[in-house]
Amino acid sequence: MTFRYLLLTGALAVGLLTAASAQTPDTASAKRTERDIRLGQPAKNPEDRPSFIPAPVIFYEPETGFAAGATFLPTWRHGRDTTVRKSNGRIGGWYSQKKQLNLQLSHTIFTRREAWLVSGDLLFYDYPIFFYGIGNDTDIDDESEISYKVLTFNQRGLKQAFIPGLFLGLTYRYTDTRDIIADKPTVNDGDKANLLLTQVPAEQRLDTRISGLGPAVVYDTRDNVLSTFRGNYVDVQALLNRSGLGSDYNFTRYQLDARHFQPLRKGSNRTILAGQVLGQFNRGNVPFRELAGLGGITVLRGIYEGRFRDRQLLMGQAELRHHLFWRLNGAVFAGVGQVAPRFRDFGLSDFNYAAGGGLRFQFNRRDRINIRFDYGVGSGGSSGLYFGVNEAF
Repeated sequence: MTFRYLLLTGALAVGLLTAASAQTPDTASAKRTERDIRLGQPAKNPEDRPSFIPAPVIFYEPETGFAAGATFLPTWRHGRDTTVRKSNGRIGGWYSQKKQLNLQLSHTIFTRREAWLVSGDLLFYDYPIFFYGIGNDTDIDDESEISYKVLTFNQRGLKQAFIPGLFLGLTYRYTDTRDIIADKPTVNDGDKANLLLTQVPAEQRLDTRISGLGPAVVYDTRDNVLSTFRGNYVDVQALLNRSGLGSDYNFTRYQLDARHFQPLRKGSNRTILAGQVLGQFNRGNVPFRELAGLGGITVLRGIYEGRFRDRQLLMGQAELRHHLFWRLNGAVFAGVGQVAPRFRDFGLSDFNYAAGGGLRFQFNRRDRINIRFDYGVGSGGSSGLYFGVNEAF
């Protein structure tokens, strides 16, 4: 079993409580200045100030050894209109015992009146993964290790159109993969060669750039994008990766991400049912690192990330979130999914399964920012303990 993110020491708990207490709302009443009245602005609410909370991270994995780092979680609102949802970001990284580095910068920004939605991330990591081959029923005994350095840049700009919550615009994604080492079988040797040598063309083990641009449509009525109680989220996009944009491979990716959130009891947010359906469909010359994959910290927890990968993916998962006491919440989750080379190859009897449960610690009540610990088990001989900031979806 791979142990993911075994958090935290007593010092971390104290640090989180200190940060949480620092976010206690100010009891001063809101006041409108003469300038506010002249400009027709609402009063400035002292409880609606920005926050910038640091959280230390410590974990151990066989691939990395011990690792440590920090994450900063800014939240803020553009303007004084409280119907405009808060923007948020994440700045963080870690460094491992085996000299591996992971850096992340991400943001989701709602401008004034939610006229624009701007989101994206910049990621860098030097991190080994296990590869089991391509397909929906790969064998765990065929495990091989791949290591490489990856820089990924995602950015989208969307303008609100027609109705509140509907955004239209463009998305861009760039990936640069370097220093690929793909000749490390971890289970078998001798008669069974590394799967990469038999299933993956040699040119796909070279340094690779992927660059794609395409349209995106988002319908988002979630009450809070970090930890949702109610609302819907639908994201439809097409990404055209082309040599004219600097891509080494020409292929098109279509993706649908649909989510629904609702309290189970009217007038109470104590128990929330959350559901997600995700589809990813690729056409063209797709390198193996860009194939759709099941598993990981957000997609079917309990299945190792990329345990099953192919050109097409369908996945559905549900989660029941319940407030326990104080700042603690619990959750149980389950999901099914499968990958296939073509859409018509999906079958009703070929799904992979994952399920589990976990705890959440809400260290910022005002903005509903959680630290979560999940344990899941899944198809393919996988299981895992996960640490994350905010909900999986």
